[in-house]
Amino acid sequence: MSECLVIQTDFGVSDGAVAAMYGVAISVSKDLRIFDLTHDIPQYNIWDASYRLFQTISYWPENTVFISVVDPGVGSERKSIVVKTKSNHYIVTPDNGTVTHIQKFIGIDEVREIDETVNRLPNSGHSYTFHGRDVYAYTGARLASGKIHFQDVGPVLNPTDLVQLPLTEAVFEQGIISGTIDVLDIRFGNLWTNISRELFLQLDVKYGNTFEVTIENSTRQVYKNIMTFGRSFADSHLGEPLLFVNSLDNIGVAINQGSFANAYHVESGLNWKIHIRKVVDISYN
Repeated sequence: MSECLVIQTDFGVSDGAVAAMYGVAISVSKDLRIFDLTHDIPQYNIWDASYRLFQTISYWPENTVFISVVDPGVGSERKSIVVKTKSNHYIVTPDNGTVTHIQKFIGIDEVREIDETVNRLPNSGHSYTFHGRDVYAYTGARLASGKIHFQDVGPVLNPTDLVQLPLTEAVFEQGIISGTIDVLDIRFGNLWTNISRELFLQLDVKYGNTFEVTIENSTRQVYKNIMTFGRSFADSHLGEPLLFVNSLDNIGVAINQGSFANAYHVESGLNWKIHIRKVVDISYN
């Protein structure tokens, strides 16, 4: 294995939970290299956990082991699994939808259920509320360090039986592209949509073109205005909105040196819709 272990949780770092996971992993093998994907997933937000894995995983070497612990069902009958992706990465996680984006956009080669009779931190059998430490960190570290092989994780599961979150695809109808706000660029407040650059280009797009952008949630319209399509944030004036292509080759919405999400109280998820229509330029002689 690569001996790289990448961890994401919704734990934050204000207490000892993440450090405990680190400690378990290092106790398995002091040669492990441990990295943080993020510990700021919104609490219980499985959708964001799924998206952040998809956003990140392809940039890591093959055989890297990821641990994702966003687990509102901890202690319930939900399964604990290790997924081998078609890109030759491994994900240790609860079976609660966390691998939805991976399964859709990267593909899953094989899934195994964690056999906790052998893949569980010794002397932790009476605790059922911290599987991140007792099951996932322990199993992930053993897998990444080569202490166990993938087939030692437990019995094989059918990938089609995994829990899946609902996904929708962006569509182009009657001159309007409609999609969803999949996730927020948290620190800067940009909106990341599920509208691919290829679909967006069907509007016959050039840099500097203007577009009417409408954003709504399940109850009301929250934004409707005109903005330009720019190559980068420098293509707009300070405080102006713009459309751009983000690092996943999808369309994003931003305010130059401002937070679009905070300015208009926009959130993410399947209930948040975006509609983009090209504005016909009108010239006056």
